[in-house]
Amino acid sequence: MAALGWLTPRRRSATARSVLAGEASAEAARKTAQAAEPEAAADTAEAAAEAPEEFPVAGDDQAAAFFDLDNTVMQGAAIFHFGRGLYKREFFQRRELARFAWQQAWFRLAGVEDPDHMQDARDSALSIVKGHQVSDLMAIGEEIYDEYMAERIWPGTRALAQAHLDAGQKVWLVTAAPVETATIIARRLGLTGALGTVAESVDGVYTGRLVGEPLHGPAKAEAVRALAAAEGLDLARCAAYSDSHNDIPMLSLVGHPYAINPDTKLRRHARANDWRLRDYRTGRKAVKVGVPAAAGVGALAGGAAAAIALHRRRR
Repeated sequence: MAALGWLTPRRRSATARSVLAGEASAEAARKTAQAAEPEAAADTAEAAAEAPEEFPVAGDDQAAAFFDLDNTVMQGAAIFHFGRGLYKREFFQRRELARFAWQQAWFRLAGVEDPDHMQDARDSALSIVKGHQVSDLMAIGEEIYDEYMAERIWPGTRALAQAHLDAGQKVWLVTAAPVETATIIARRLGLTGALGTVAESVDGVYTGRLVGEPLHGPAKAEAVRALAAAEGLDLARCAAYSDSHNDIPMLSLVGHPYAINPDTKLRRHARANDWRLRDYRTGRKAVKVGVPAAAGVGALAGGAAAAIALHRRRR
């Protein structure tokens, strides 16, 4: 895939695959947003009014907001909830659901996004969707959102996004989840669109391969940079929100970075750099692993906790 013509030359430390993933995600996000009909924003009556003071600036059309998804906008990992929905529809077997459960348990109990575990989860998802029609998975994704995701949206973060929308600014999700899943979530929340991992498809059928790499870490920053160039945004006037230290490259791009439900490393970095923090969790280490009882989640969560404790003692 050739570099997109609307990108400006720049020096960067990201790998070529990160750049490719970011540019592909930005291109997909813009096409989806331009093709979609405007829809009414989701009801925000229950959202806490915690918009930042004197920000966002109403009418500033060179500003936009970029929100990480997992544990920032929504509890847990979107890819896992999507996997649950596919399991319910018999796309794969129980042993594969157990694998998803283990990955989710590790993600929630460790409190950080482990790149190896996240890559493993996405490899599993790619193998599951290979050979399926993109349109079929999009239709199923709508159902899965209602079944597993809608009730896990953080009202506080949702209110922050709405504040940007009310100011006349565009709001984008930026996530390592598949761009199709992210687009559904963004649309259901009344957001502008989504930047996500782009899975390759030929004639509307998934091949089981990615374009570039998962939209994670530096690739997220590349996607935001590419989208900002295409949209004529001033990144110094934009905001970004995330829970993970892996998103420091993206957060560092904008003039208004926010740490939402931050992990330990991001909290430390945010305090050192005078970034604003918001924590909408009922407890700093609260764990809510939402998987079917049939998956043996209790044993898996306990095993994950023991494994993490053992790992930490050995360090």
